Parts: sequence; structure tokens; C-alpha cells
Amino acid sequence: MNKYTILLFFIFSLFVSLLKAQDFALFRGTVRNEQSGEPLPNANITTYKPTTTSVTDVYGQFILKTLPEGTYEIQISAIGFKTIKQKINILKNDRSTYDFLLTPTQEALQTVEIFGRKEKSYTNNQSFIGSKTETKLRDLPQSVSYATKELIADQGLMRVGDIVKNFSGVNQFTFYDDITIRGFRINGGSNTQLVNGLRTTTGFWKQPLANYLERVEVLKGPSSALFGNSSPGGVVNRVTKKPLDETRKSLQFAVGSFNNMRALADFTGPMTSDKTLLYRLNIGYENAQSFRDLQFDKNIVIAPSFSFIPSANTRLNFDMVYNDSRSRLDRGQSVFANGDLYSTPISQSMSTANDFLNEQTYMITASLNHHFTNDLSFNASYIKTGYAEDLSEHRSANAYAVDGNGENIDNMVARQVFIRNRKRFMDNLAAFFNYQTRTGTILHKLVLGYDYAQEVLPVGGSQLTASGYRNKDNTGTIARFNPAKIADYMLDSQGNPIPNVSSFDLSNPLKSQQLQDASKYFFASTLVAPTYYHLNAFYLQDQLTFGPLQLLLGLRYETYKDIVNYKTEKADNVYQDVLLPRIGAVYTISPQINIYGTYVQGYNPQTASALSNPNAGGPFDPLENDMTEFGLKTAWLNGKLQLSTAVYQINQKNTLYAAPTADNADLLEQIGKERSKGIEFDIQGQILPYWSIIGSYAHNDAKITHGANNEELNRQKPNAPKNTANLWTRFSIPKGAVKGLGIGFGTNFVDKRNLSLNQDQTIPSYTLFNAALYYTIGKVQIQGNFNNITNKTHWVGGYDYIRLFPGTPRNFLFTLGYTF
Repeated sequence: MNKYTILLFFIFSLFVSLLKAQDFALFRGTVRNEQSGEPLPNANITTYKPTTTSVTDVYGQFILKTLPEGTYEIQISAIGFKTIKQKINILKNDRSTYDFLLTPTQEALQTVEIFGRKEKSYTNNQSFIGSKTETKLRDLPQSVSYATKELIADQGLMRVGDIVKNFSGVNQFTFYDDITIRGFRINGGSNTQLVNGLRTTTGFWKQPLANYLERVEVLKGPSSALFGNSSPGGVVNRVTKKPLDETRKSLQFAVGSFNNMRALADFTGPMTSDKTLLYRLNIGYENAQSFRDLQFDKNIVIAPSFSFIPSANTRLNFDMVYNDSRSRLDRGQSVFANGDLYSTPISQSMSTANDFLNEQTYMITASLNHHFTNDLSFNASYIKTGYAEDLSEHRSANAYAVDGNGENIDNMVARQVFIRNRKRFMDNLAAFFNYQTRTGTILHKLVLGYDYAQEVLPVGGSQLTASGYRNKDNTGTIARFNPAKIADYMLDSQGNPIPNVSSFDLSNPLKSQQLQDASKYFFASTLVAPTYYHLNAFYLQDQLTFGPLQLLLGLRYETYKDIVNYKTEKADNVYQDVLLPRIGAVYTISPQINIYGTYVQGYNPQTASALSNPNAGGPFDPLENDMTEFGLKTAWLNGKLQLSTAVYQINQKNTLYAAPTADNADLLEQIGKERSKGIEFDIQGQILPYWSIIGSYAHNDAKITHGANNEELNRQKPNAPKNTANLWTRFSIPKGAVKGLGIGFGTNFVDKRNLSLNQDQTIPSYTLFNAALYYTIGKVQIQGNFNNITNKTHWVGGYDYIRLFPGTPRNFLFTLGYTF
């Protein structure tokens, strides 16, 4: 036995002797919800003089074993409940179990999200997205990924497209508001994204900003049974920050690579002494250049929110988000026609100095929650979205320039010009009743609701397009070059056709990127056709609980109306309807472990133009999809660390393919089928009070199983990597000389992908490494984020080798924050 072993044995023996010398008493108990009688996990128990703390487990139970006999003042608190304080005598031989009942505060009774979330961690235990009412995520029979505002802040993020890299099975498709979930694409123009659980729309080109968001959630799989037509991969829900009943104020200023500068403010608190009126105001300003030539973003965001609580049973909330954006539209990187991905720098873009994209977006939300009794409530939410686009751009014509023989010129990309104005407006109303009752030992949570949504693209949208090649008289253009008719074209000194818009020279880009004189172009004017659709839906859902088993049964009936040739004499209504079931089950194996299974169906209406074209061969059924998913959700360390896994298969059918014949060029066939299956793992939360983590891995096999072109069958779907993995962790030093110092580290892996328009072209896999340093002293926090530390050249998506979307090279962001 060496001297170190003897020393350790001596220290251990001394420690045991000291423990035995103490007359420790036992203090244990259970904390419950006063109204429902259910145990409260994660409640905090604090004793004073001496100060000790404990946290209840999933059964609401706690135990303190190291208190000397005596009288103590104790405090019991839980988020959403009134804190209680009382004195208690603790005796050495007393084996009593104490029961404590906490009264819910108003914020604990939410069935629509009106009050803000007070936690300050990577963990969010509750969500409204999966069941139309506040539900524990571990009790939801479907996979949900999320990122809290704390994670967003720690990673220094400002775009939703960057946030989703933390989610299993989710990755970017392009630069834009455009992502892939489990192999299926969704984007801001698809009308299926959600804000506060309500349907909204954006302009597609710019990713939503994140400074006004409480969290970002993704409900995986078809969600039509809850929200109407949506992607079979899932829906993204952006939850805005809501007012708190306590005063919090913060300011942030940040500077970073590529002349990036931002200033953010977040103020919240009560506006009246009785806290019946609460407010929150988020303001953001961003002025950032880019690693991409000529690209920039200027954004002003104003996001006020007000909550009014006239009584214990009634709550109202008003939300608004206004974003004024000035930028250029980046259509991606082009490489030489020889297909060498590295033949041009990732900084090279097709834009010119007089291009611009100006956008204004507003979202106004009003919500009402009224409790008639403790078991019956009514909820209504309405959102109005407005979007305006003013665009002028030089972009690729999706082809290389050609010589007099019709052959590609290796270093020249054909260009075109778009000048466009359009607007879009969307309304969504959701109203539902929640009713809780029992039949014997079975607890029912019933939801009966109605949804209405409409979208209008009004009259006035139009576009000027300059493209093609100049005719021999220079009086107009010809759309495509035909070498057999070369005499019809204007030719240069080398015998090549002269384009309407000069081609982009990849080997000498500066001349192509300078100011261009649009007056020299021949423009064709086209109408951005006005459109209109609306939907009506009724749904019924029951969450049944008996013992350790919970069942979720839902049914939604939806009618969808689309007007083809809207605002013309040929206007015609096109109707579709669908009945969508949802079945799920959750079984609690132990306080830490739940297993679940679910089957859900979804749909996407076919477009009115396809359905109403008399030559298309319709009518056609909507796109139909379904998902079967099984999973495991666990909570550890008193619920502070969540681990989950899911296996799934998603099927979609009724995709339309062109099937022209000699007699009918417009004929369509509804033969397309797609299948996505895979497995996902997620971990999120706290390992220690000062050590947070989020990580995921996903394997996704997403293929077209039936289509018009046999070459595309059994090939991985576009921009859908087979494997992705993500990890981010932060550790803060809680005490000592360097108290307040923190460090963060993360990595992202994305597998190689097929491109969408040319699946013979691929982009390679990549692994990125990121890091961060934090230092907090009093009310001041200094933060530095360092991303893509190894300066890895990579691409986040693409259509083909003319439109590639490169990822950001090595970059940094320094942030100074102040809370008061």
C-alpha cells in the first residue's frame, strides 16, 4: 500500500467519523399542484440558516439528509406557482413525510402562449405546438426539436436558418428561408411555416431574424392534422418573446467579420402596480456586409408585445413584428463549365452594384384565453401577415453562354435581369375549446377547434425580364440560340451570338459586377398573377390518461378553395377536402423514461392551375402523406437533461409528372411516390448547473420510389444528406478567481448531397468547428464567437454548379451585453 493510498484512506475515515458525529435529521416530502393534486417535478426547496437546497424528482418528491436537528425557515417555489414560506421543526428521529401544496399562478394555466418563459437554460419542458395546448414534451407522441433564446444567444446567431443546424434531421437547402426536414423541402414561400402556432408567410429570399424569438421549434413529420396542409417532413414554429411579470432589461452591441454590426434591446416587465398589464419590447438593428461579393443586409426590427390580465380567468396578448430589410439577392456561386467546384472563389456572386432587394414584413397577432371554469376554457388567436417585395437583380440564366456552334463557353455564364414588385397578405384564425374531465379513472383533455386561413397576392404584381439573344437587326431578342438559324442573330467579331444582357465572365468578374446600364436591355413585361386561396377546418382531439398510459386521438376535416385565373373573367373555383387522423400513445416505464408511437396523416393540395387545366387529365387528388414513428424520451438529473431517439418512415404519393403525348402536350400523370426513413438521437439540457449541452445525430434515407424518370429512382433526394451530426456545449466557471468565465465549443457534420436540378452533380460532406468565450462581471457580459475555425470550404446547398450556395468561411463576432 503506497503513501497516497494510505493518505486517501485516512481522509475517508476522518470524513466518515465527522458524519457520524453529527446529529443529522431527515427532512423529506412531496410537492403537489393544489388544484390538480399532481406532483410537481423541478420544484425548489430551500432551507435557511444553514442554507441547503434540493429539487423534487418527477414524482414531486425530495429529501434532505444533512440537516442538524432544529427549527428552519423553508421556501418552496416552482415556475408557474406561488412561492410559499413557513417554519418547520425537524427532529432527529422523525420519519414524517411532509406534503406541500403550491397554488398555480396565472401563467401556469396557459392554453395559448400569452406569458413569457422565465427559465434561462437550453431546456424547454413545455410546448404548444404538438397538441394545441400546453403539454410536456415528454408526453407528446411525436418528435420535437427546439432551440431556446439562451442557446441562440450563446451561439451568437441572428438567422433561423443557422439555428436549425442544431436539430436532428434538419439542414439548409439554399441561402434563403429554405430548409429540408427529414428529406422534404419547406420554405418561406410555401405557406406552411408557423409563428406562435399560426400559419404565416415570408418572401422566401431572406431567413427570418431571431432577436425577437423565445425559441424555434420543429415538429417532425406530417402536421396537417393539427395545422392544415404542410410538408411531410415537419413544420417550423417561431415563438416570439412574451411579456414577463418581472422587470428585465438588456442591451447588446456586436461587431464581427465582414463589417458586421448589430445592436439589440430587450425590455420587459409590468406596466401597472397590480401587474395586470405587462409589456415587452424587442428592437434590433443590423448592418452587415458578407464574404460574398456585393452582398449586404440592413435590417430594422421592432417587436412590441403586451399582455393584459383583467381577471384571474381572462388573458389577452397583442404581438407585432415589423422588419424593414435592405439587401441584394444572392443567387449563388457559379463555377467553370468543366465542373471544377474550386475553379472560382466562394466569394464570387453574379450581382452588380446597382442591384437591390427591399422587403417589408409585418406580423400582427392577437390572442385571447378565457377560463369559464377550472376545466373549461376558450382560446382564440389571429395573425395578420403582410409582405412587400421590390427587386432589381442581375442573375444567371441557369446556363452557360454559347459560341456560334452552340457549345458552352467554359468561363462565361449567361445572365438575365429581373425587376419585380409584388405583395402578399395572409390571415389565420384559430379558435378552440379545451375541456378536462374524467370518466372513471381516465382523465380526458379534449380540444374542439376551428381554423380559417387565407392568402391573397393582390392585383399589381408584375415583372420585367431581360434575357435571351439579340436579333440580327438589334430590335428585339430571341429566347434561345439555334446554330441552325445563326443568320437570325446579331453576332460579335468572333461569330458568337450577342446576349441581351452581357454574360458574366468568371475569369474576370470585376467588369461584370460594376454598374450596368439597364436602359440598353430589351425587357419583356409579365404579370405576377394575383392568387387567392382559403381553407376552413374543424378538428377534435382527446388526450386520455389512465395510469402510465396516455393516448392522443385526433381527427381534422379540412376544405381548401383555390381560385384559378383569379381577378379575370375566367376565374374558377377549385375545391379539395380531406379527413386526417392522428393516433399516438405514450407509456411511462419509469419516472425518467417514456416510450411512444404515433401514426399521422398529412396532405398538400395540388395547385389550382394543374387541377383546372382541361388538358392536364385531372381532376387530381392532393399530395397525400403519412408517417409511422416510434421513440424514446427520457429525462435525467431531475429533468434538467433530456435524451430522446426516434425511428420513423414517411411516405408521400400523388406527385404530378409531365406525361405529354403527340396529341396533348399538357397531360399530367399522378404517379410520383417518395419515401423517407431514418433514426434520430438528441440530447439537450444541463449536465451540471454550469454545464449545458445540445447534440444530435440523424440518419435519413430519403428516396423517390416511383416517378416518370427511372434514372431518379432509389437515389437520395436533393439536398438531403444521409447523415448529419451536431454538438454544442458551454461550461461556465461558478467560483474562484476566474468566476464568470465561460467557454463554448461545437461541431457540425453534414454528409455529401445530390443537387436538385442536376443530380449527377454533388457537393461534398463537411465538418465545421466553432468556439466561444464568455466573461460575466456583474451586469456586463463580454462574448466572442469564433466559427468555422479551420476555415473549411463548404457548400450548404445548391441547384446545380451554376447556382451553388457556399457556407461562410472563418469568421468572428464580439458582443458586449448589459442587463439592468
